[in-house]
Amino acid sequence: MAKKISINTGNDELDDKINEWLMWNKDPKAERQVEKLISDNNSKVLFNLFLKRLEFGTAGLRGCMGPGYSQMNDLVIVQTGQGLSKYLIDVVLDVTAKGVVIGYDGRHHSKRFAELTATIFAARNIKVYLFSKVVPTPFISYSILKYKCAAGIMITASHNPKNDNGYKVYWENGAQIISPHDKKIQKYILENLEPIESSWNVSKIYNSPLYKDPWNDIMESYCYDLKQTVLYPEVNKNTILKFTYTPMHGVGYEYMSAAFNTANLKPFIVVEQQKLPDPEFSTVKFPNPEEGKSALDLSIKVANENSSSIIIANDPDADRLACAIKITNDEWYIFSGNELGALLGWWMMHVYQVQHPDTDFSHTYMLASTVSSKILASMAKQEGFNFEETLTGFKWMGNRTVELKKAGKEVIFAFEEAIGFMCGSNVLDKDGISAGMHIAELSTYLETMGLTLRDKLDEIYARYGYHISKNSYWICHEPDVIKIIFERLRNYADEPNTYPTSILDGKYSIIGVRDLTTGYDNTKPENKALLPVSKSSQMITFTFKNGLVVTLRTSGTEPKIKYYSELCASPEKQNLNILRNMLDEMVSAVVAEFLQPELNGLISRTS
Repeated sequence: MAKKISINTGNDELDDKINEWLMWNKDPKAERQVEKLISDNNSKVLFNLFLKRLEFGTAGLRGCMGPGYSQMNDLVIVQTGQGLSKYLIDVVLDVTAKGVVIGYDGRHHSKRFAELTATIFAARNIKVYLFSKVVPTPFISYSILKYKCAAGIMITASHNPKNDNGYKVYWENGAQIISPHDKKIQKYILENLEPIESSWNVSKIYNSPLYKDPWNDIMESYCYDLKQTVLYPEVNKNTILKFTYTPMHGVGYEYMSAAFNTANLKPFIVVEQQKLPDPEFSTVKFPNPEEGKSALDLSIKVANENSSSIIIANDPDADRLACAIKITNDEWYIFSGNELGALLGWWMMHVYQVQHPDTDFSHTYMLASTVSSKILASMAKQEGFNFEETLTGFKWMGNRTVELKKAGKEVIFAFEEAIGFMCGSNVLDKDGISAGMHIAELSTYLETMGLTLRDKLDEIYARYGYHISKNSYWICHEPDVIKIIFERLRNYADEPNTYPTSILDGKYSIIGVRDLTTGYDNTKPENKALLPVSKSSQMITFTFKNGLVVTLRTSGTEPKIKYYSELCASPEKQNLNILRNMLDEMVSAVVAEFLQPELNGLISRTS
């Protein structure tokens, strides 16, 4: 739309913004959608679309696809690419020669958004490594480190609903960006909003001398590096285990196939209905294996039909891993992220010990996010390696790994309870492909001793103490309600920094409170928290006298209030039933007393 049209919403600022967007937009379908909203006089929707804007944060951008400044569309992608490319030119030395790597998943518009992004960078004389087909998100981090790129961009919304998409940015160190880069990139985007004509010329990118398809090179290199961590290729070759795999309508099939081949494992049984990328996610309500059985129903059916006793699953961009094993003819056990963290942590420790028999653990590290199980901390005390916790999200673990490597340390494993695992440090992010290969090899190794993954988990808890957890979430679409819930907890006695001191009328007392929104921590000198503080998100951790730790936090990408809990017991206190009953009682009380779901109109996870 080349000229201004007459719009009268009753808000001059809104009229101007709609006209601006229509003038700059080149997508006819999006234009028709806006014109329909104007003709229907839908001012409330127009206000939200044009006077609000998707803000660039540490997760980049993520939102619903559609017209306007508050959704993901061609114009917003162009504006984001223009701002990011200008920022990189100003702050990264030799950015034109170093280049950027760009990948995309199988969602609607992902390839288009990636091509627009590549076009913008090439137009600024920056070398572009644009993958020619869908790839797992961890390939971006891996490629940055291999090619020594200035940055990487992945077009993906991970496991979000089908109408969402995202723009995820990695820095030249191979890890996701953290502050202050996000705030500075947002500033550059706002200073470069008007599209330059060359930003739209997608057809030119594949003929540009600055363009290179890295797919073959990266695939070969990634598999080679993966092979260096395989311990028992002959055991893998001869195993009687039959694996079932689902990529959850995502990108993982080709890559997990290559990983199995690399480890000398027989081909897995694939869930055919979910084998290829499907942007409609036609067989699952939520394309997220973290949801548990509801997401794995089809996998269980296929496994049962093929006498397979173990299932591995990736989310649609293959950076997360889920796993389930058959424990009776009709029953399957789905491991939690914390349980898989314990199993993979033990396995990566075993891999390191086998490959470095004469080296002690004093320079090796494992990491976990602060809301994840403390099982690695318990292992570290007995085995001699170092453990650190970080804020939630692999951006923190990735960047901490960079710092430790610069100091001559080696990070052999990191995980978060949301089924994210970093096995080694060739990828400074969660990687569902390498984690899938490792959980498969651990399974074949255990099978030679007549053990299952569940048996091994019991062994780990017997040695290092039970670490039982209960994590879930409530849905809340009202930001003001979320704020009221957390402000009530901070002013429990009607004064600042007065938090709850117990639950169930004093039955279980609270001895520690850490609030990473305000920086308050009553267990530290001057009540100041040691971990970084973020005022833009809500996060409070309560430590109870009996050892239970509960964290309440908001999600950065979804309308959720999440809760995480873990009750740790020393190895000699092994009455699991008592511990589980206590955990259930305490978590139910925390939810009822602190979140007050009925009073606040929260929607349960199962609704």
